Amino acid sequence: MLLKFKRHYFPFVARRLLQTPPSLSTTGFIMRKKLLIDVDCGVDDAQAIMLALAAPNVKVLGITCVHGNTNVENVCKNTLRVLKACHKLEIPVFKGADKPILGKGINAGHFHGLDGLGDVPDPDAPGLDLIQKEGAVSAMIRLVDKNPGEISLVATAPLTNLALAVRLDPSFPSKLKGLFIMGGNTESRGNTTVCAEFNFVADPEAAFIVLNEYLCPTTIACWEFTCHSKLSWEFCGTWLSQDSEKARFMRQIFAYSMKASESGRLKKEFVAGTGLVSCDSYAMAAAIDENIILESDLYPLTVELTGTYTRGMMVMDTIDILKKTHKIKVMKKINLDRFMELMMDSLK
Repeated sequence: MLLKFKRHYFPFVARRLLQTPPSLSTTGFIMRKKLLIDVDCGVDDAQAIMLALAAPNVKVLGITCVHGNTNVENVCKNTLRVLKACHKLEIPVFKGADKPILGKGINAGHFHGLDGLGDVPDPDAPGLDLIQKEGAVSAMIRLVDKNPGEISLVATAPLTNLALAVRLDPSFPSKLKGLFIMGGNTESRGNTTVCAEFNFVADPEAAFIVLNEYLCPTTIACWEFTCHSKLSWEFCGTWLSQDSEKARFMRQIFAYSMKASESGRLKKEFVAGTGLVSCDSYAMAAAIDENIILESDLYPLTVELTGTYTRGMMVMDTIDILKKTHKIKVMKKINLDRFMELMMDSLK
């Protein structure tokens, strides 16, 4: 049964913030940011995708799918459902890795539903025949080769596809304009195990490879940061009550997760009971508009691969023990008014 939301007046912006104007080419044409998005399409991935599709300064070149919140077949179906809701089925979708580099993997069915999108029946969902024949990793490498230095990769899932890409083509990261990741943690605070965040613990080896071998400009939205940047449930009600096809779709798929977040266990585990934490949307918002980041740290990062409680935990080197020259931007604070604006626009 779908949750009912009351309409709230929520003065989330006193005035509409000025957006960063799109860049112009030498010929006067607007140059849109080129994004490649890697997802394990659960509800927050869907929200992140919808942010990108609604941004006028963004062109999504493709979406690659990987195991994570649900199995990779469901991830592909879910991605197509999101594109259909946004009337963007022309964007190519590619199937990627169905399991981590080691082990069997995990899923987040307890929060996103077994199918990843709230277990809402959708008899008119697009079929898997729309998935591209080319594999996700091959597509990543091809698209970046075709657009060297122009594509930002946004990864909101376990990093298996990215790790495989750099193994097949070690030059792949150097051809990216930038990398934006949702994953990891900075305070040894886990949401899946005692010390690890879901995306990293779902494939620790992949996360290790990416943080150590992707030397392109990298920005990361970690678990604790997203918890500290939650939005009020009042805003959530206003956001979801918009009169649009996209808002109706989001109300349906988000109902399961909202109900789960109200349970006592998930309040403790996800700290979501006091507000909306759209984890993946923070990394996407930074890719759309880097000016949204108000405060950040810059440190070498790696991932712990052993330990009963620490496997998958992100390690932030604040005292130069690792002797690494590559440093990653760790988001600490964002412009929440601008973030709410992007969220609202995504469902219009």
